[in-house]
Amino acid sequence: MEHHTIGEIAKRAGVGVETVRFYERQGLVPEPPRSPSGYRLYPPETTDRLRFVRRARELGFTLDEIGVLLDLRVTPGSACESVRALAEDKLADIEHRIADLTRIAEVLRRLVASCEAGRPEVGCPILDALDEAIR
Repeated sequence: MEHHTIGEIAKRAGVGVETVRFYERQGLVPEPPRSPSGYRLYPPETTDRLRFVRRARELGFTLDEIGVLLDLRVTPGSACESVRALAEDKLADIEHRIADLTRIAEVLRRLVASCEAGRPEVGCPILDALDEAIR
């Protein structure tokens, strides 16, 4: 059976060595057997697992959610319904964050537009607005 060192597996998966170690500590990647000299020897399927984790992270899933997805990935049966529910929850969360960021961007646009940069005798409207927020 073919095995790879941590450096090889990281390169194949497009992640760093420390990322592999971190995912291993988090339980997302099974701890591999070690060689007699102590090197981790990862089976080839670890590459696919790391790519799966990386892609799920890119889509905004948390490590806990990825753990659930990984479990569902190997569970036969009605896993698709559970995965869909997780994806729907993640989509709703992302849409909520986008709405929040859109509101924040609009406030910042107004503050930047109100700024009279280069006129030190007049207070800074951005700093004044931030001061008002804490009163």
